[in-house]
Amino acid sequence: MLPDAVERLNVLVEGHRIASIGAPDSARADEVIDANGLHLLPGLIDDQVHFREPGLTHKEDLHFATRACAKGGVTSFLEMPNTKPTTTTLQALDAKLAIAAQKCHVNYGFYVGATPNNLEVLQAATRTPGIKIFIGSSTGDLLVDAQPALERIFAETTLPICAHCEDETTVQANAARLNGGSEVSDHSLIRDHKAALIATKRSVELAERHRHRFHVLHVSTAEEVEFLRGTSDLITAEACPHHLFFNVDDYARLGTLIQMNPSVKTSADNEAVWRGLLDGTLEVVATDHAPHTLEEKRQPYPKSPSGLPAVENYLALLLNEVNRGRCTLSQIAAWTSAAPARIWNIQEKGQIREGYDADLVLVDLNKTQTILNENQLTKCGWSPWHGETLSGWPIRTWVMGRTVFADGKVIDGVRGEEIRYCRVNT
Repeated sequence: MLPDAVERLNVLVEGHRIASIGAPDSARADEVIDANGLHLLPGLIDDQVHFREPGLTHKEDLHFATRACAKGGVTSFLEMPNTKPTTTTLQALDAKLAIAAQKCHVNYGFYVGATPNNLEVLQAATRTPGIKIFIGSSTGDLLVDAQPALERIFAETTLPICAHCEDETTVQANAARLNGGSEVSDHSLIRDHKAALIATKRSVELAERHRHRFHVLHVSTAEEVEFLRGTSDLITAEACPHHLFFNVDDYARLGTLIQMNPSVKTSADNEAVWRGLLDGTLEVVATDHAPHTLEEKRQPYPKSPSGLPAVENYLALLLNEVNRGRCTLSQIAAWTSAAPARIWNIQEKGQIREGYDADLVLVDLNKTQTILNENQLTKCGWSPWHGETLSGWPIRTWVMGRTVFADGKVIDGVRGEEIRYCRVNT
């Protein structure tokens, strides 16, 4: 699986790098893997996860989450700042990176979170892919909704920005109209199409006016997809599995297990988000992996928290769609590897290319397996796709040239490395 084509050839890895593509059969190697009938993909880069460490490690932590990554073919992740403490200072960012160096089985990076009052931090941060803004409800001081603060962030920083886009005024008005909601289906009425579209338009207007690179996280509506078709090259956007595969009709079956922010929408929105991916309007598929314990999730709405685990299964979900004819392996490689590497300026990752890091995943399109809660490696120990049988699974994963998952098991001694970024002017 090369940057934009599927070819039959040999890949030679030396140390942590891809040394040769198309190496002769006579090339000498310490280990030779017969991948006949299988496909080699660049390791996935999940650019939107919540791994809960520090502060919320009863739900998830970097050890368990990155074991799940390895099993799922994810070789690098970028994690969001809404931990405890939030990642809104350079000290908090450095502390996360230090923990990750000791615990992560795959490569790691952490966003710096914007607040109304930490502009100097956003200007000084370097060991980060970019800035995360919550334009909509969040925890602690991470909500940035006032226009003057947003103007300064877009005007006076240079790192790429991404945002959770749901208009706080609209969400609060909907909640008041519904008295806070009494059942989980109300969640999609409170966090409705209008809330998503207003905030996405507002953010894109800021980015285009200030000529600042901006990435729209977890697009959930047909209206957003249509709007994003007319934006400039400064704007990129992504989809998440729950907005591709779940909709309001699934509340009857899954209830609060699929409660998410932004909320799941309609089946028509599912199809629109798929169309956005297939026509290039949306460039990335990321998980928004946000686990909670089953006890927490099963609380009656609105006490139930939003978020679900996905990092372990999202490659298999996409491979299943290849078998169904909806998308191709080349598209998956673009959405999950090449595009996030480009958008976040990640050095030497995201493609099977000579000189690039040997972050790789071997997949078997013919392997059929059922997702079961009891087999999940994520610390929360459940999946909203429990009981679903998929065709197409990762069977071996390499991080920096070292096998981290094979024969159904994670190799616990392997550690990932801090992701490197190539800084460009925005």
